[in-house]
Order: sequence, then structure tokens, then C-alpha cells
Amino acid sequence: MGVVTVILAVHGVGRPARQLDPGEDERWLTVEQFERVLDAVADREDVRLTFDDGNESDVEVVLPRLADRGLTAEFFPLAGRLGQRGYLDRDGLRELARAGMEIGSHGWEPRDWRRLDDRHADRELKDAPKLLGDLCGRPVRRYSLPFGAYDRRVLARLRQAGATRVYSSDGGAARRDGWLQARTEVPHDLDGDWLDGVLAGSRRRAGRWTNRLFRRTAR
Repeated sequence: MGVVTVILAVHGVGRPARQLDPGEDERWLTVEQFERVLDAVADREDVRLTFDDGNESDVEVVLPRLADRGLTAEFFPLAGRLGQRGYLDRDGLRELARAGMEIGSHGWEPRDWRRLDDRHADRELKDAPKLLGDLCGRPVRRYSLPFGAYDRRVLARLRQAGATRVYSSDGGAARRDGWLQARTEVPHDLDGDWLDGVLAGSRRRAGRWTNRLFRRTAR
């Protein structure tokens, strides 16, 4: 199966600066929890960090703590939320890019891409990354799936849109060179046992990867 990695998906960190969507608080970390995660992965080359939605905390809380530890990460903003209360503005997006962070797309709004018509698919999969790329000064070709949801049609549209990598929320280890990569969402109630168990996954081969892909796409 080749080299595997564990990819952690983080959403907001610290005190939210906006009203959270239903269920969003289950994926929101305190600063102390986030620092615990960073300390656990700081010396691990087999663990990667990603951040969804483009919350204001990406710059206010996350970026300085990554810099302090010499870490980089991938950020997936919602293009349609830029500049709204509690979200990154355009200067914040550029700051992430200047700091050496990878910028990807989470779409325009939080929508299930399995239910898009052609017009909305173009907005989510083409217009959103174009806007983000124009703002940060380099092409955006990586995508994070909203809600981790996908099927064969979504994957086909992403390939047509020129995606070079797509992140799900399937959990477990991922192939480091894979086009579709599984991530593990970090929960609000994480503890040391949870972290130890998840990070141990990068020591194993991703034996269930093929079965997981089949189950997700055979719909």
C-alpha cells in the first residue's frame, strides 16, 4: 500500500467570534486542546494538519502557534464567507499564504456536493477555488469535501475541475500519494487516549483504504 499518513481535520479554535451552525460546536477546540494536539504532532512527519471553513481563528490563534513550532498546514476556506463576521477576510487569507501555508477550497458555502445541479456545481468547484487562487496569488487545486460527503459523481466533477487532491472525513490512515485522502476530524472532547489512538494509525498500513473507497463511492 505504500507510505501512509494520518491527516487531522480541525475547524475552529478558541472562543467563536460568530454564531456557530448546528453541530459545529462538536468540532470546535479550546486553545489548550489545540496546543495539546500541536505538541503531540510537532515531531511527527507522518501526521498532517488541515483546517476547514476559514474561521478567523485560523490567523488569530492557529497561525502563530504553528509558526512557533515550525509547522505548516493546509487551510480550506469557504470562499463565500470571506470577510463575514468570525471568518477570514481577504488580508487574512493572504497572510496564511505568505506564511507558507497551503490554500485549498471548501467550496463557496457549506453545501452537500452530492446534491448540486450543474450551475451550483460550477460555483462550488470552479468559482470558489478561482477566487481563492486570485487572492492568494497561486492556483488552488486542492479540495476539502463539505461534511466529508461524496459519491462517484462528485469525484468525477472534481477531476473535471482539475483537482490535484481531495480530502474526505473518512478517518483512519491515508496513502500519502493518494488523490482521495482520508482525514480524521478532531472532536471537541478529545483527550490523551483519543490522540494516542488516532496517531497510532500512521504506524500501520492503510489496509482498509480500498474497501472504504468502494463503500463511499458505490452509491
